Amino acid sequence: MRYFISLLLLLACLPAPAAEVALIGVIGDKAAVLALDGGDPKTVKVGQKWNGITVISVEKERAVVEIDGKKRVLQRGQHYRSEGGSDSPGRQSVTLAADPSGHFITEGSINGVPMRFLVDTGASSISIPASDAQRLGIDYKKGDRGMAQTAGGPVPVYRVKFDTVKLGSIELAGVDGIVIEQGLPVALLGMTFLNRVEMKREGQTMVLIRRF
Repeated sequence: MRYFISLLLLLACLPAPAAEVALIGVIGDKAAVLALDGGDPKTVKVGQKWNGITVISVEKERAVVEIDGKKRVLQRGQHYRSEGGSDSPGRQSVTLAADPSGHFITEGSINGVPMRFLVDTGASSISIPASDAQRLGIDYKKGDRGMAQTAGGPVPVYRVKFDTVKLGSIELAGVDGIVIEQGLPVALLGMTFLNRVEMKREGQTMVLIRRF
């Protein structure tokens, strides 16, 4: 009996497993739609507490929440992994929310620099505009040159390799990409990233889970 009580006390002292919180959407300035560990979305009103998460305020495309006693700002489609556990590569995931047009647009980073992505399974590579390549400090014209067909006609493209690409808690190294000089208004999260994750689509949400 004494051993059993000691075991319970030991378990109670162990850190809680990390929880991954995603902001799926907002309802005006009244409530946030949250998902925990890729589960079903839950509408949480401002001032309400749910599974240890308190919604402090909500505004267009973002919410301020309190997790682990600290305030965090979540953009729509982004997630936050709470303290108390380690991020093993097999558990890295992110939950994305579709916009009114059904597109999945999310914030991430390339080489540590913030980047907005449109998830595009039809793109063979991560594709970024030349303006973003310049912002990243990439001398893309040193890459192999090719041509791509766009709505505005053929345009030159350059093959590059990104040191890191990060989306939520998923961070991949050495990812191939291309830079398109004209006609691309937003970075495309293509298959050089998506081939390395598992994609689960459920209604208006998509969960990406790192595979390798």
